[in-house]
Amino acid sequence: MKGKPREVARIVLTGVAAVASGLLVFASFPPRHLWFLAPVGIALLVAVLLGFGREEPSTKKSGFGYGFLAGLGFFVPLLPWIGVYVGPLPWLALAAAESVFIAIFGVLTVVLSRSRWWPLSIALAWSLVEWARSSFPFGGFPWGRLAFGQPDGWLLPLASIGGAPLLSFGVALTGCGIAAVVHCLLVRPAPAMWVSAMATTVTASVVAVALLPTLMSDDPESGDRTITVAAVQGSVPRLGLDFNAQRRAVLDNHVRETLRLADDVAAGNQPAPDLVVWPENASDIDPLRNSDAAALITEASEAVGAPILVGSVLVNDDRTTTNSVIVWDGAAGPGERHDKKIIQPFGEYLPYRSFFRLFSEYADRAGYFVPGTGNGVVHSAGIAVGIATCYEVAFDRALTESVRSGAEFIAIPTNNATFGDTEMTYQQLAMSRVRAVEHGRSVVVAATSGISATVSPRGTVVQETDLFVPEVLVQKIQLRSDTTVATDLGRIPEVLLCIAAALFVSVRIFNRQQNKPQDQISPEKRL
Repeated sequence: MKGKPREVARIVLTGVAAVASGLLVFASFPPRHLWFLAPVGIALLVAVLLGFGREEPSTKKSGFGYGFLAGLGFFVPLLPWIGVYVGPLPWLALAAAESVFIAIFGVLTVVLSRSRWWPLSIALAWSLVEWARSSFPFGGFPWGRLAFGQPDGWLLPLASIGGAPLLSFGVALTGCGIAAVVHCLLVRPAPAMWVSAMATTVTASVVAVALLPTLMSDDPESGDRTITVAAVQGSVPRLGLDFNAQRRAVLDNHVRETLRLADDVAAGNQPAPDLVVWPENASDIDPLRNSDAAALITEASEAVGAPILVGSVLVNDDRTTTNSVIVWDGAAGPGERHDKKIIQPFGEYLPYRSFFRLFSEYADRAGYFVPGTGNGVVHSAGIAVGIATCYEVAFDRALTESVRSGAEFIAIPTNNATFGDTEMTYQQLAMSRVRAVEHGRSVVVAATSGISATVSPRGTVVQETDLFVPEVLVQKIQLRSDTTVATDLGRIPEVLLCIAAALFVSVRIFNRQQNKPQDQISPEKRL
C-alpha cells in the first residue's frame, strides 16, 4: 500500500515536469526575448520521456502521455489568439490536436532512446514531427515551430543554409545534447560518452557562429539597387470579427494615411517612395467591381507618386472570393496581382462546414475563399516583389518559390485585427525575421492594425509600429538578386532530416527482436 501513493506522486511530478517543458518552450517565443529557453525545454522533455532518475524503462504509452502534456503546456498558452473572439473551444481544440503530434514525438523518443545514438536520433525525430504537423491535416499548421522562436538567438544563421527546418533541428539537437550532459552527470560514464554529449550540445552553435560571415549584409553592396518603400498601417475602426463591417472606413483609413505621406513628401519631411505597401484587407471592397473604391486608391497612388500594393478581397463570378494583393499604379489602375495560395482553414474557408457548424455558431463566419495560382511575385516599376500574405509566411514553400522566381525583396501584407491585443502579431513578425535570413532579403511587413515593420536581410527589425495606431513607415531597402543556400536547396534539408529520422526508427524496429536484452536496460546504463 505504501508503494502506491509513492507511485502516484511520481507520476504527478513527472506530469508536472512534462507540462513545464512545454511552458519553457512557449516562454522562448516573442514578444519575450528568452530564445535560450527552447533547448532547455526540449532537454527537460527528453529527460522526462527517457525516465531520468527512474529505474524502470519508459514505455511508449507513458511517452505518448507525457508528450501530450508537454504539447498542452506549449500550445495552450501559445494559441489563445485563436479564440479571442470566438470563445475557448476552437483554441483548446487546436491546442489539443497539435499536442497529439508532440505525443507522437514522445513515443518516438522512447523507441529511439534504446539506441546509443539517441541524442541525434531524437533531434531528428523532432524534425520529422514538425514536418508532419506542418503538412497535415488540411495543409498543416506550422505555427510554433522551434525556428520561429529564434529570431534573436545565435542559432539563427542556420536558417540561411537549411531554412526553418534546419534551424528547428539545431534547437532540438542542442536540447538533446543538454539532456545527454545531464545523463552523464547522473551515471558518470566513460570519457568518450562525455565527449559525445558535449559535442551534441555545441555542434549547432559552432556551425551557426561559423556561418555569420556568410550572411547577407544589411548594407547595400556594389551593384545593388536601393529603393524607398512605405508601409501604411491605417488601423481599423474597431477590433474583432466584425472589424470589416465598416469596410469603407478601413479603406478610408489607408487612403488618409497615404495622403498624409504625400503631404510629408511634398513638404520634404519624408523621401518619395518608389513603392507603397498596404496591408491585407486594406480594401475589402472589391476595387475591380466598385468604382468608388477604385477612385480612392487611384487618388492615393497619384498623390504619393508611386504604385501601391493593395490588399483586397475580390469577388469571383461564382461568388467565391480571393484574398489578393494588386499592383495599383495611379491612373493606369490595376496591374499584376498575387492571389493568396495558402488559405487558412476554419478562417478563410471551412472544411466540412455542415459538420463543424454543429459545434460553433461562428462556423458560418468562415469565408468562402479559394486559393490562387502563380509564383508569388508581382512586378511594379521594374521591381520584383515576393509576396506572402499573412498566413502564407508560416509555410516554407511560399517564399522559396517567390525568391526562386526572382523576388528582389519580400512584402508581407497581413491583417491581425481579428486577433485583438494578443501575441499573435509578435509571433508572425518573428516568422518574417526568420524568412529574411533564410532568403537573404529585406522584408516589409504591412499590418492593418500592427505590428508593421521593416526587417533587414540579417533579420534585424529596423523600424516597427505600435499596435492599433495609424502610422507610416518609410525605409530605404536594397534589392537583391543573389540567393542563399537555403533558397537554392529548398525542401532538400527537411527531406534529408526526415529520411534520417525514418531510417533510425526503421532500424530500431527491425532490430527490436535481436536486441531484446538491450531493451531492458534503463536509460541510466547507456548513452
